[in-house]
Amino acid sequence: MTTRRRFLGIAAVAAGLALLPGGLRAAGVPVRTWRGVALGADSVIQLAHPDPAEADRLIALCLEEVARLERIFSLYRTDSALVRLNRDGVLEAPPADLVRLLSEAAAFSRRTDGAFDPTVQPLWQLYAGHFARPGADPAGPPEAVLRAARELVDHRKLRVEPGRVAFAGRGMAVTLNGIAQGYVTDRVSERLRAEGMTDVLVDLGEIRALGHHPSGRPWSVGLADPLVEGRNAGTLEIAERAVATSGGYGTPFDAAGRFTHLFDPATGGCAREWLAVTVLAPDATTADALSTALSVAPEARAAVLLDRFPGTAARLTRRDGSVLALRA
Repeated sequence: MTTRRRFLGIAAVAAGLALLPGGLRAAGVPVRTWRGVALGADSVIQLAHPDPAEADRLIALCLEEVARLERIFSLYRTDSALVRLNRDGVLEAPPADLVRLLSEAAAFSRRTDGAFDPTVQPLWQLYAGHFARPGADPAGPPEAVLRAARELVDHRKLRVEPGRVAFAGRGMAVTLNGIAQGYVTDRVSERLRAEGMTDVLVDLGEIRALGHHPSGRPWSVGLADPLVEGRNAGTLEIAERAVATSGGYGTPFDAAGRFTHLFDPATGGCAREWLAVTVLAPDATTADALSTALSVAPEARAAVLLDRFPGTAARLTRRDGSVLALRA
């Protein structure tokens, strides 16, 4: 019998993952639930704890940390640090978390030879604007316009210093959507660890497991099937690990689903190599960024990139539904 009694499950509704075991209710452990929006998506926080008041306090800490980081990283809040950087091209005295995450993003860009690039925001703006217009060409934006937007994408032109963040070129912009969910998941996990939580499963779009399920076994995480909505494609058992999945099928710009939010920084086109990419890593920031990078990598290159990140593994789903499993 395990002596561990405290654990947390933060389950994002949109992820389609079964996280919190119902057996704990049967065992008499109270479960507190919060529903709302976090990081722009419908979310649920479920916390099982023998002391309901303490569970509520911990949920409040989680929400406080998420809200604090959203004020920095959000692309939808006009007052966020990221929006101000994109608007002005420079940000003096940036928040420490923005400097830290942009520095980590730049490091991932270098280690993936640019497959991960936070400066692809001009491409998102281009495709979103193109397909929002009535009668938009289903073949996508004109080549000349795409080429101009592609010229604004270059992680090497992002200058990050403790007291200043700036772009080297006018019109550049950053998105942290390929890494921020993992980063926020890590910060929430660390906040809970500091509160003495020993067995934690956090899912804020990406998943991180601290310790084990209170029964002593690893945490079980279901993988959504990208081909059939509502069906699981498999189950992963994790402990002291993180999981992230990237797939364009959930956010298409066009009705046919040919153009999505996953961009190839080298070409400016939308990623079409894989239907979905799932990465296991020691932390959620790495899992998130690496799943984004592998989404634009052909099979041979994917294996090379994964080898650069110790302790990682990947599950890549081809367009026909077959799966390539890679372990570094």
